[in-house]
Amino acid sequence: MSEHDDDTPEILYEGPWLRMVRRGRWEYAERTHGNGMAVIIIAVTPDDEVLFVEQFRVPLGRRTIEMPAGLVGDDHANDTLEAAAHRELIEETGWQPARVDVLLVGPTSSGMSSERIAFVRALDLTRVGEGGGVDNEDITVHTVPRSQAPAWLMRKQAEGFELDLKLWAGLWMIDHNPDGTPA
Repeated sequence: MSEHDDDTPEILYEGPWLRMVRRGRWEYAERTHGNGMAVIIIAVTPDDEVLFVEQFRVPLGRRTIEMPAGLVGDDHANDTLEAAAHRELIEETGWQPARVDVLLVGPTSSGMSSERIAFVRALDLTRVGEGGGVDNEDITVHTVPRSQAPAWLMRKQAEGFELDLKLWAGLWMIDHNPDGTPA
């Protein structure tokens, strides 16, 4: 019998947001809300600036640069990808989308976690607040001209920030659909 034949998971630890599971010899983390789903939001302002967020991430012990993102189901069980993206974009950045389109869903780190993330494109943004997050998230919003975004990100890395590697997929999906056609 191989390690993936045993379908009985053993819960090693469970907290309010994560649980640690062993299935056979394999250990991994699971999200406890929203069927393990999260959203990452690709958003460009009317002035052609990409929205990035900066925040301290405890597991890394450093500040990171990311696209706005959030968990599905952290407020209520009936949450949808679209509703989570809409809510998180406003909370984190102060920008409200008129429409959000789910582009692609897949695993974030398939060897370590069952979490899956949806890339969501936010369209027709309107400024409705300052952003910064909720519950002491301490998020700094960065609006960066799209043409300068990759160079800006590399400068931030040189300054010591951790960069979420999904940023480059998000930048590509500003102009492209996942199948390569123009957005």
